[in-house]
Amino acid sequence: MVFTQEEVEAHLGRLEGWELEEGRWIVRKFVFSNYMKGIAFVDEVAAISEAFNHHPFITIDYTTVTLRLTSWDEGGITSVDIKEAEQFNETFEKMRTT
Repeated sequence: MVFTQEEVEAHLGRLEGWELEEGRWIVRKFVFSNYMKGIAFVDEVAAISEAFNHHPFITIDYTTVTLRLTSWDEGGITSVDIKEAEQFNETFEKMRTT
């Protein structure tokens, strides 16, 4: 089920760093101290995405990795996008502290 804009904004209030873009994407930029740490994060994102069978758009700009999520088949943001974003955030935090 697709969330309304108000529901998406409520979820984003609990998801550090994520923003609604163009009313149909949730987006976050993750910044790393070097290129290879960003690539290692993308490897983790790929594994999470495969487990969800739900894949983000990924942009790598040297030390910045941008993830964009939406549920194409549903036509907007769903609980799958939110749950996956939560896991991406957890992975980022674990990588920052190790």
